[in-house]
Amino acid sequence: MNDVTKPSIAGVDTHAHIFCRDLPLAANRRYAPEYDALVETYLSNIDSCGLSHGVLIQPSFLGTDNSFIEAALRQYPERLRAVAVVDPEISDAELDRLDTLGFVGIRLNLIGKELEDFSAPLWQHLFSRLAQLNWQVEIQRGFDDLYTFVPAILASGVNVVIDHFGRPGGVIDTGRADHAKSLELFASEQMWIKLSAAYRAEADLEQAGQMLEILRKTMGGIDRLVWGSDWPNTQFENSTSYKEQFAFFTSLVTDAQEQRRILVDNAINLFRFNQTV
Repeated sequence: MNDVTKPSIAGVDTHAHIFCRDLPLAANRRYAPEYDALVETYLSNIDSCGLSHGVLIQPSFLGTDNSFIEAALRQYPERLRAVAVVDPEISDAELDRLDTLGFVGIRLNLIGKELEDFSAPLWQHLFSRLAQLNWQVEIQRGFDDLYTFVPAILASGVNVVIDHFGRPGGVIDTGRADHAKSLELFASEQMWIKLSAAYRAEADLEQAGQMLEILRKTMGGIDRLVWGSDWPNTQFENSTSYKEQFAFFTSLVTDAQEQRRILVDNAINLFRFNQTV
């Protein structure tokens, strides 16, 4: 049954993955799960924490075949948005088709990868097209070298979203030259960051709190912060849960008004939940 109602927005989880074991896998994958993570289970988790909407992120092990997420968007168009993985040569027509379905960005999972030349014409055309669509470029990469390539992406005018606290390896260390240079990027109004998966950043609650304060100061507030569960927490399934990840966030951001800004206002703005698809 399709989701035909338009629920009010109580909160948005901006980072989760869905997949099945029998889906075709990318040839260059680093990892593949041996279980299913279905959209119905995900929405049940959202409901259990008093949230209402979610953003599905194409997992890297499925490559550029976004069809499983497409099916979920068709089923729950009012509750879900999505971020795709695409070939940089993707056509404008295909981007328009994905936009109509509820995709709002592309993801670059750069963990363990040699960096591309993102200033090259092929990439710049793509980024400029994404900016025209009001999409985002979501990046998973360690914090230490963001400053070396993100400026080329920002030059196109597109918004950039950094996953998982920037994965700094514990804390953002302003005494390190590379961390300080990467941190400077977040003064830009185009830069966003997800308060998600602190375990991938190798950070506990205290360290996450330190990073939050550093980011708050650099970004001039919290208007470009969003939260994500990282469900189903691949490779960490046995050490955390959806409810534990939400509890981590509410322990990190204890003020109810600030929680609402991050969970509702910021997420609406970034992921276009105020638009009908």
